Amino acid sequence: MNTHRWPSDKILSRETLLERFGRPREGRLVFTNGCFDILHRGHVEYLHQARTLGDALVVGVNTDASVEGLKGPGRPVVSQDDRAMVLAGLESVDAVTLFHEDTPQALIGALLPDILVKGGDYAMDQIVGREAVEEAGGEVKVIPFIQGRSTTDLLQQIRAEPS
Repeated sequence: MNTHRWPSDKILSRETLLERFGRPREGRLVFTNGCFDILHRGHVEYLHQARTLGDALVVGVNTDASVEGLKGPGRPVVSQDDRAMVLAGLESVDAVTLFHEDTPQALIGALLPDILVKGGDYAMDQIVGREAVEEAGGEVKVIPFIQGRSTTDLLQQIRAEPS
């Protein structure tokens, strides 16, 4: 019998996400967020490590408009629906939700994960939502950044290749 869910079943609206993963809840909920434009090995390893910290991993994904505001014209390369679907297809990811704001502050404040995770390219005082999570009794973890494994690096390599 096939017990695997379709990846699209793991892409949730904020309302549904809060119903399924909000407080009170059983187990330890891990949350992370990002653009995840052009998913690569660094992302996969990061998400796997994040998932090992708790019982479920929720990933907040910036919408296309949010990514363009953060990264500039020409980004994202991959649409929000495609980015969400690819992330949802990963075994380590239990749920994906999109957020349109510049930061995930409102989403984190509503969800109040037990563990908030960001990559090592962030200093602790730069992590959005840290205060809300800590005030609610949660933890904030930084997972080491894997050098040379970033979307920016990939895009630079692609643009540098001769036509």
